[in-house]
Amino acid sequence: MITRKIIITAILAAFLALPAAPALAQDPAPAAGSPASPSSLTLDEAWNVALAHNKDIRAAREYANKVRGIYVEARATALPHFKLSGGYTRDSDESQKAIGGPYMPTTYANSSAIVSVDQVLFTWGQVGAAIRGAKVGLATADDELRLYRQSALKDVSEGFWDVVLAREMAGIARENLTQKERHLDAAQKRYQAGLATDYDVLAARVAVENARPDVIRTENAVVTVRQRLGFLLGVDGAAVDAAGSLAQDVTECAMSCDDAYAYALAHRPEVASINHRVGMAKEYVTVISSADKPRIDLHAEYGWKGMEAIGTSTDAWAAGEYAMAGAFLTFPFFDGLVTRGKVAQAKSDEETLRIQAEKLKDSLRLSVTTSIAAVHEAAQIVKSLEGTVSQAERLLAMAEKGFDLGVKTRLDVEDAELALMQAKGGLAKARRDYLVSRVDFLWSIGALGEEMK
Repeated sequence: MITRKIIITAILAAFLALPAAPALAQDPAPAAGSPASPSSLTLDEAWNVALAHNKDIRAAREYANKVRGIYVEARATALPHFKLSGGYTRDSDESQKAIGGPYMPTTYANSSAIVSVDQVLFTWGQVGAAIRGAKVGLATADDELRLYRQSALKDVSEGFWDVVLAREMAGIARENLTQKERHLDAAQKRYQAGLATDYDVLAARVAVENARPDVIRTENAVVTVRQRLGFLLGVDGAAVDAAGSLAQDVTECAMSCDDAYAYALAHRPEVASINHRVGMAKEYVTVISSADKPRIDLHAEYGWKGMEAIGTSTDAWAAGEYAMAGAFLTFPFFDGLVTRGKVAQAKSDEETLRIQAEKLKDSLRLSVTTSIAAVHEAAQIVKSLEGTVSQAERLLAMAEKGFDLGVKTRLDVEDAELALMQAKGGLAKARRDYLVSRVDFLWSIGALGEEMK
């Protein structure tokens, strides 16, 4: 008979041999002092707020918790399962008197308290594959978290520079209106001095009124993009302002397309995710393939049992320890080819994922190449426009001076004002496009925000 000590020792050895669930990667904590309801943020502060409050990132963290639960569930198949059971039954059968006479017991009472354990011993690789697949799933959850984190930082960065651009465009519109009002005031003074006509005053007033809608539109755009930035940050109901400037140093992308593509293959979370999914699909094939294979399970019980025989003239009572252990073989040698069909489906799913992985690599090369070209284009445009604003300002000053001297017409002045406004607006948009293209490039190679880990 197997003793209690041997059974318990075997169970504890099987339990201690199993690995613990590996820890998932965590996002960095928000920087000290990051406001919960911010009003004006730098880009780094906006990133920290997004990592703490963005809804997509929070959902990805919950997905990681779910995957951890799946891993624990899968690992449970390899752990011993303990059960405590106890009971008391009493049955009576008067028909026994006809056979055994008055000394034959007619009532029996049974009681028991038993601890049982079930432990899988051999499953043709099914349990091990399930645990490995669930462990790969933990890595997939980490990939999912990195993916949403980088996507959120990309959106926040674009929203941040949109706020800065909108604020600068509003400033240009207000400056244009101020200039038109200055021209109106000058025209009115010239008219009072007899140096201008009603036409000059009316034309200046019309120019002022035509400039007001641009101010209204650009100021409303500032409100809209600030609300959108607050939404991207996950700060409910807050309009967040961006503390930054579009005037940044312009540099070309130092990475070649091949180097950037190699870096992206190693760092893009989508690549790691689909590779992990291929690994999970491979382990799932093993799990399904084992369904029609032999398996061996251990079942052991230890406890106490008691029985009481109650008769018409005598009673009897017996009780004592109870122990049982055994190994059981199960072999579903024919299941109507159900397992074969499931295996074929699982292998097809695995191959499909491999094809998708190759497709992802192709699209990744295109994305990296396009982002590098976009950085180069945006940088060249900024450099070509940087000198235009100073030239347009000089042109306007010359036109205004010439108008005062009578050698330039009002149309010349208006053309110079329009050229200056277009130069400032074009340069601001070009700088914004350059900064966004840099963000897109870092995102395309999987480097956006990685230094914040």
